[in-house]
Amino acid sequence: MARKSDPELPLRLPIKLDPCSNGEYTPRPCSPVIARAQRVAHEIAARSARRLGISRRAFLESSCGAAAVLVALNQASGCGGGRYAVSSQATEELALADATMQGDEFVFDVQTHHVDVDRAWYASARPNIGGFLRRTARAWCDEPSWVQCYSRDRYVREVFMDSDTDLAVLSALWGDEEINANTIEGLAETRERLDRLGSRLRIHGIVLPEAHEPARTHERMQSLAERWRVSAWKLYPVWGPEGDGWWLDGDDGMRVIRRGIELGVPLFAVHKGLPLGGLDPEYAKPRDVGPVARAFPDATFLVYHSAYDDAVTEGPHDPRAERGVDALINTLRDHDIGRDGNVYAELGSAWREVMSRPDEAAHLIGKLLVHLGEDRILWGTDSIWYGSPQDQIQAFRTFEITPELQERFGYPALTPAIKAKIFGLNAARVYGVDPSEMHAAHAGDELARAREEHRARTAPSFTTYGPRTRRELLALDRARGGRPD
Repeated sequence: MARKSDPELPLRLPIKLDPCSNGEYTPRPCSPVIARAQRVAHEIAARSARRLGISRRAFLESSCGAAAVLVALNQASGCGGGRYAVSSQATEELALADATMQGDEFVFDVQTHHVDVDRAWYASARPNIGGFLRRTARAWCDEPSWVQCYSRDRYVREVFMDSDTDLAVLSALWGDEEINANTIEGLAETRERLDRLGSRLRIHGIVLPEAHEPARTHERMQSLAERWRVSAWKLYPVWGPEGDGWWLDGDDGMRVIRRGIELGVPLFAVHKGLPLGGLDPEYAKPRDVGPVARAFPDATFLVYHSAYDDAVTEGPHDPRAERGVDALINTLRDHDIGRDGNVYAELGSAWREVMSRPDEAAHLIGKLLVHLGEDRILWGTDSIWYGSPQDQIQAFRTFEITPELQERFGYPALTPAIKAKIFGLNAARVYGVDPSEMHAAHAGDELARAREEHRARTAPSFTTYGPRTRRELLALDRARGGRPD
């Protein structure tokens, strides 16, 4: 909890319901349901803090504060199809709140980001993400330089100190070395620093086949695999240097997949869904996932964002859909990729977007469970854009699909065992990690000790980092020339 010597921070809710974006799509306006939930949460905080004899800030920093937000969201949304299994008593009983909001799952976040601060990538005259970050950092960050707000130190704090994340993947960003906010050297340095504290990180290698001749792409992939030991390839089929994308089952895509398999890294993390401003949204559609999954049974495809499209309202499965989660399900069905197939759905940004709309969340998770199966869903948060992923973890930990929706649409119950698979056991299998060995190695290591000391003396920021309005998103697009990050 906060100390008297801590700088005064805005009074923020610990579960961040405000609309936000990872910079790849326009945030939705704040709905009446979310506005009501936020208002009710603050009312509960004031009332419960008074009864407990503590400040509202201290209340919100406790498990009771997180419970209050989810209780308020249940009240505002009506609990029709999805709801949070949080008792109103948990807003005033700390032991009950701790038992509800805390857990011992193995949490493996397969989508996280930070930027390099030791080179002036943001000083280029070419469009880059620095223009946006420079304008928005001052709203929340107390660092002396805006770029430090997105540094690896801040990343370690938000992801590993202020959340229950055990292991993470630091995913690659687009662009050449002049404008890219990351280099492979920087990603590897973060991995090595965390390895010295306790093995906690895997890294991706970016492959941009439209930006290089095939021979150059093959050389770069070989270096990424052999010198830098990347754990998977990050692909953005929606992006090309001239604004045009490419298809996984086209010539460029097939060459990349074959090369990855040849190099002994047959794992491909593919951006699908979330159409990117200024680029052709056609290439964000997942229709090419089924064909390559069928053509390359020895490869594994991690569909980032689960092909979620924020313009599509999640509901029952639509077998005719060409966009979004339903389109991913359809392409897999059309190419006979079953529940135990070589395609995984990753939840980064998708869960964060729907967790404040519980009925949509129930449909999204329910459909993935039915059509891909509980063993083919991966936990990802797209942090650092959304701040610490702890609120996403707490929300998913307590989320359930109502019996009524289960009966009506054939969705399974979202049991603790299934949640444990999604939180980390599935990703552990994909990345060749033994969770038991990892837990034993992490117990009492330097990072675990640092986390315990940090939480004892420092309050979490509860900060949302990404663009929260259409105006902020457009500012980001102008700053980076309409390219994804």
